Amino acid sequence: MCGILAVHRVAEDIEAFKPKALYLSKQLRHRGPDWSGKAIRNKTILCHERLAIVGVDSGAQPITSEDGKLVLSVNGEIYNHLQLRQSLKNSYNFRTHSDCEVILYLYQEHGAACADLLDGMFSFVLYDQNKDKVVAARDPIGITTLYQGFNSQSPETVHFASELKALHPVCDKIIAFPPGHYYDSETNQAVRYFNPSWWDEDRIPTNPVDYKLLRDSLEAAVRKRLMAEVPYGVLLSGGLDSSLIASIAVRETEKIVNSKDTESEEARTIMSWPKVHSFAIGLPGSPDLLAARKVAEFLGTIHHEHTFTIDEGLDALRDVIFHLETYDVTTIRASTPMYLLSRKIKAQGVKMVLSGEGSDEIFGGYLYFGNAPSPADFHSECVRRVKGLHLADCLRANKSTMAWGLEARVPFLDKDFLEVTLNVDPKEKMYINGRKEKHIIRKAFDTSDEPNVKPYLPEDILWRQKEQFSDGVGYSWIDALKDTAELAVSDEEFAVPRKEWGSDIPDTKEAYWYRKMFDEIFPAQCADTVMRWIPKAEWGCPADPSGRFQASHVAHLD
Repeated sequence: MCGILAVHRVAEDIEAFKPKALYLSKQLRHRGPDWSGKAIRNKTILCHERLAIVGVDSGAQPITSEDGKLVLSVNGEIYNHLQLRQSLKNSYNFRTHSDCEVILYLYQEHGAACADLLDGMFSFVLYDQNKDKVVAARDPIGITTLYQGFNSQSPETVHFASELKALHPVCDKIIAFPPGHYYDSETNQAVRYFNPSWWDEDRIPTNPVDYKLLRDSLEAAVRKRLMAEVPYGVLLSGGLDSSLIASIAVRETEKIVNSKDTESEEARTIMSWPKVHSFAIGLPGSPDLLAARKVAEFLGTIHHEHTFTIDEGLDALRDVIFHLETYDVTTIRASTPMYLLSRKIKAQGVKMVLSGEGSDEIFGGYLYFGNAPSPADFHSECVRRVKGLHLADCLRANKSTMAWGLEARVPFLDKDFLEVTLNVDPKEKMYINGRKEKHIIRKAFDTSDEPNVKPYLPEDILWRQKEQFSDGVGYSWIDALKDTAELAVSDEEFAVPRKEWGSDIPDTKEAYWYRKMFDEIFPAQCADTVMRWIPKAEWGCPADPSGRFQASHVAHLD
């Protein structure tokens, strides 16, 4: 992934504005430390901060069409770019090996709706010089971050950037660009192109679970995400989700390495580091570290175990909020160890990792789902949570890793896999008849009745109870955050929330503390892009979002 900035119909002289645009783009350089680029056409400027993963030698951006009339800046990866090249009706002179260049020619043949043809995680802005317009788009779930900004003093100007910090100096209104949409400046409208069968929360599916299809589709999702020309690894917490992704990655890597076809794109991109590396973090002796070590030994990964102290976590909080651009309690709790781990991973020469985000939303894996009053309520909450991932776990995974120029790919959010999993009858997912959370994905990878199939995971890991990441790194992490917030926010201060917060009032001192830090870093217009996640009180859930506070949680001592 990378960092992108685009400003269309600049109000002032474009050459005079260029230094300001370059300064704004520089605020994103942590996302793309490998190279910087810019392109100016008429009153539009596109800037790009590059993290080179595919097409390393020739994929600098912005990318232009052969005649220079189309200019493209992309943040993300297009997994089906080779198939898309073959599908083009006309012949084009591709000038790079980048997976993103194909978007230029898809646009020529399909217009702005070409976004629907892309299989990947992406945000892009394309400038069409002939029509003097921009087209922007974001991937279906919002795995990559994208914001749109406006300035009331120049209402015709429209801004786009990967992070708020590149927009708030010049925009007095900022929105999170909606996932699964494209924007066309000609109509000044955002149009939803992503219309999957499961989108309607009130449509309750009735498909019986197909365990083979579940397994096959997740394996395919992992396989396509091994597309890289640089060393990669897996984030391994020792929980079900990351352990499954690691297991599949090991199997798929072995298939490619052992294949006789060493000239295929898959083989070329994987041979430089033919054994999977796994990375874990936690407080010393934490549940996740112990479980991850067991998984790594079972899978035979080259395992890297990192620890952090509570003081190191607390010291990083302000930087974490700066990079996350949120004050949501759950996100900050989980992002801090992920942020610290990402720095360690980048220092070890890795630029891409696979991660397990999305599974809990798809399968109702958070322990509070056990309180769902009906299958319909269970399913509607799953869909609602998937729709909100761009403001929660996707934001966390993207910004925690990209703070250090590390790309995180999330196979569970593959759109084909979503089509399978979110069309399963929710009765199959509910915590009934002694089933654990995420029963169907556990069962799909349970090979105990398949004597000729090598197990994917140790049985106790496959059936390990859900631990939210911020709990699994060590229970004393959240306890320390709460204790520190008690000291940082007085009772008198907590009793009088700030007027500018309106109805978005923190309900704990910890939440209040994070909001204070956010306000010290970002101006008021940035707060409109933040979503605070609060447990479902109507389901009888406790106020604290940690899974550890659910009645069904079984403690693992750290």
